[in-house]
Amino acid sequence: MSQTLLTAPEVSASPAWESVAAIVDHTLLKPEAPRQAVEKLCAEAAQYHFACAFVHQVWAPTAIDILRGTGVKVGVPVGFPQGASFTSAKRFEALESLKIGAHDIDMVLNIGALKSGEHRVVEADIRGVAQIVHDFGGILKVILETSLLNLDEKIVACQLSMAAGADYVKTSTGFAGGGANADDIALMRGVVGDKLGVKASGGVRTAQDAIAMIHAGASRLGTSAGVNIVRELGAPE
Repeated sequence: MSQTLLTAPEVSASPAWESVAAIVDHTLLKPEAPRQAVEKLCAEAAQYHFACAFVHQVWAPTAIDILRGTGVKVGVPVGFPQGASFTSAKRFEALESLKIGAHDIDMVLNIGALKSGEHRVVEADIRGVAQIVHDFGGILKVILETSLLNLDEKIVACQLSMAAGADYVKTSTGFAGGGANADDIALMRGVVGDKLGVKASGGVRTAQDAIAMIHAGASRLGTSAGVNIVRELGAPE
């Protein structure tokens, strides 16, 4: 598993901005975002040494070109944002992105199947993508869309993600209402222990938000406000 773990015992009330930057997925998934915005996102990711620049698949080649040699990974979503694609389609999306150099794949699980109690379907969906991602040396994060799930479904989703070989569980797409909260992060961390990473995504906009998620157990932060967060913590402009 390739991940940076930053958990509550390692983080003070005001952590060094570099330690927070190292677990930020700097994200731009607005469908209307133009090339200039993607280029700006990548420049910021390189400047602050974020973990990943996270963009839609069509912008992955641009991001990969800009970030080559910087140590910053490029991530893309698959089955996004509803998770209702065929597993074969999710695998294809992941494969095409990995072949050009993407590293992080964040897939939306089959939410409808989960809520129908079709656990084998959900696990097989995740496993099918995980196999391709790991063949290319990448990491797979599974988006649970926690705002749509009850307590038992959140627990089962984490368990199925572990069983299927995912590397992280993640709260939200940011497109279904709700978002990350400390209670969900603590629950997810409690289920996966130290076997998987936990990504807080959706509504993480301030340094206070970021620190709360980290103290709850998040080891990765998905946010479009990464620059503002690290500047609040003392990063230079």
